[in-house]
Amino acid sequence: MSDKYDQQKDEDWGSGGNTGSGNDKDYDGPAGMDVDGIIESTWTEVATSFDDMNLNESLLRGIYAYGFEKPSAIQQRAIMPCIKGHDAIAQAQSGTGKTATFSVAILQRIDTKSAETQALILAPTRELAQQIQKVVLALGDYMNVSCHACIGGTNLREDMRRIEMGVQIIVGTPGRVYDMINRRVLNPKNIKMFVLDEADEMLSRGFKDQIYDVFRFLPNDVQVVLLSATMPADVMDVTTKFMRDPITILVKKEELTLEGIKQFYVNVEKEDWKLETLCDLYETLTITQAVIFCNTRRKVDWLTDKMHQRDFTVSAMHGDMDQKERDVIMREFRSGSSPCTSSHQLSFSSHMIPDVSPSSSFYINNENYLYRIGRGGRFGRKGVAINFVTAEDTRILQDIEEHYRTSIEEMPMNVADLI
Repeated sequence: MSDKYDQQKDEDWGSGGNTGSGNDKDYDGPAGMDVDGIIESTWTEVATSFDDMNLNESLLRGIYAYGFEKPSAIQQRAIMPCIKGHDAIAQAQSGTGKTATFSVAILQRIDTKSAETQALILAPTRELAQQIQKVVLALGDYMNVSCHACIGGTNLREDMRRIEMGVQIIVGTPGRVYDMINRRVLNPKNIKMFVLDEADEMLSRGFKDQIYDVFRFLPNDVQVVLLSATMPADVMDVTTKFMRDPITILVKKEELTLEGIKQFYVNVEKEDWKLETLCDLYETLTITQAVIFCNTRRKVDWLTDKMHQRDFTVSAMHGDMDQKERDVIMREFRSGSSPCTSSHQLSFSSHMIPDVSPSSSFYINNENYLYRIGRGGRFGRKGVAINFVTAEDTRILQDIEEHYRTSIEEMPMNVADLI
């Protein structure tokens, strides 16, 4: 594989079209990868339970201890081919169970007796890398495995020291991982599984040269697993240049769903009345944790300030904050010391959200509805979503119901009994 990488190293990866959000309908990629299609896979075996996967007993114990009972759609289809060493492409959004998919496969494949680095996972953000690390360590809790988050913004010498001690699984951001390889701190010769998580997001952030440089150092027979919510041209470039006859899996949007989440709307006559309605709601309900989603960062700050004035304990979180601020806010939120968080929708990643009920959408839109509301119902959790709707929002609400084949009812007077 190295020869193939070297052939490509001076070639342009292409301008790539839309590498951000949205759907690319015109790519010439693997069949069944259109995001609006149904669940499709070129792998025919479906394992409907973790017991049927012939996993190591200690790994199986960790899976059940983590709270999984039944594999999700992507886990049923992708874990086994990944364990068997096949290259794989999975098109799936957050909330489908993709992190556990590649984590289980890695944990099944590594040799726990060797301290060498055997698996490498790249992620677009420090937050996501840290979340993946936590999932890997939790699932491998009974296996005595080591997993290190190799990310920017941390002490370089400490990072080097930890890797030199020996780490079996490394998850990190492209820049820091490449730096560790380039400094000869991270030895890639024993890496047998390479995972690119949220590939479209990584490429849209300008990491493609660093990803390419990491590829060049990997062994010829390395297994490549790529996960991406969309399949723009840049992602397709990666799959054609660096993967060998990959199996492909599509998880349709509806699979994320809205199942297990009670959805309500509250009619608010005027936009200015949303704050009063929200405060009345939170005074009425007994809520241990909740997330309020807003459409803009400015609105997040405004709403947080207004709720503070009314003596609500609430934190604000959005993309303008630096990493340390976000980490502190998430620790407070998880611990319950700040039970309510007001957020711009792009700030949260799926593994950051504990059992949250309810979530409130201060402003609704079709494009981000699933990503906001779906946080509450991941992996069988129960959640409640309450949307604040003015007369102008009625059409959007109807579009959401139609698009996601769901029903959003007017919030009943006894909503407290339903939460």
